[in-house]
Amino acid sequence: MEEYIVKGGKKLRLGYTTGSCAAAAAKAAAYMLLTGRRMERVALATPKGIRLELEVKEISMGPDTASCAIEKDSGDDPDVTRGTLVFAEVSRQEAPGVAIDGGIGVGRVTKPGLDQPVGAAAINSVPRRMILEAVEEVRALTDSREGLKVVISVPEGEALAKRTFNPRLGIVGGISILGTTGIVEPMSEQALVDTIRVELRQRRESGAEYVLLTPGNYGSDFIRDGLGIDPALPVQTSNFIGDALDICRELGFRGALLVGHIGKLVKLAGGMFNTHSQYGDCRTEIIAAHAAAAGLRTERVEEILQCVACDDALRILREEGLCEAALARLTERTGAHLRVRAGESMEAEAILFSKVYGELSRTAGAGDLLQKVVCLKG
Repeated sequence: MEEYIVKGGKKLRLGYTTGSCAAAAAKAAAYMLLTGRRMERVALATPKGIRLELEVKEISMGPDTASCAIEKDSGDDPDVTRGTLVFAEVSRQEAPGVAIDGGIGVGRVTKPGLDQPVGAAAINSVPRRMILEAVEEVRALTDSREGLKVVISVPEGEALAKRTFNPRLGIVGGISILGTTGIVEPMSEQALVDTIRVELRQRRESGAEYVLLTPGNYGSDFIRDGLGIDPALPVQTSNFIGDALDICRELGFRGALLVGHIGKLVKLAGGMFNTHSQYGDCRTEIIAAHAAAAGLRTERVEEILQCVACDDALRILREEGLCEAALARLTERTGAHLRVRAGESMEAEAILFSKVYGELSRTAGAGDLLQKVVCLKG
């Protein structure tokens, strides 16, 4: 793939996701099954709007089944799946429509709270839609009404999964098929921090003394829907919350209000200011510690430690009537760590929310700082 982006003055090559590989392989295999003709290259339109032209590998054709593979290319992004072959086998079935499942090396979901239900193959929603659309395109092209079954497999998947968080998340037997845009954008940490610095400097030079920060799109959506504020107002920090606060202090901001999903901001209660999972995933441990301190029974604390998602841990706390007490402790610690990181010259507060339960809590001065951000946004 020869598409590039520039981050922090660096030219970085884009790649494509395992989801794109799976969809492209499914499209090619479906075409070969329904036409009886080999397909050496396949075109795929990604949700990002970038069209891929990919080489089809490991072709196998029979009267009732066809399979092939696409090699994963992550561009300049470091990725454990780089160079991995993602296979699709398409076979005829009596049932109408298109069925999608995972085979060897694709994980199975064993815990609730993930993109797919328990028991399903770990092929996330967007890749599933891409696979379905790709195969339906072939069925329309060939005027076929036959039912088809698509099985995605990754022969190296089980070994690769050991280098990911899948085992901890309750995804067993392989990797997940992922991707929301179909395209991999390289994650140069310094380039991302430099981008955050540029945007914060622009805000400061325009006269802003207070700034709204959020890790990403979930936060921007909540700022719009939950707080009624223009989602263009916040500066997105990605996982680099500590770096963003340091830059805010350096540039002379008087205050920074952080609005984020509990899945990210809970880590601040443990003093973690780079929230990327590669540096640690202590979400349930932190929630469990504050839940226990708030009086949660030992057996339910153990349940929280087994949770995959923070929303599931919140459910347990709500069932026990301890959600407010545990969140109060957790939020107090979040505020304490924010104040230490921000220093004496700058206010730093936070608002935590959940996609399931809405706004959860605010640090002590968050309400006042929110008014300053909105009224004095410059």
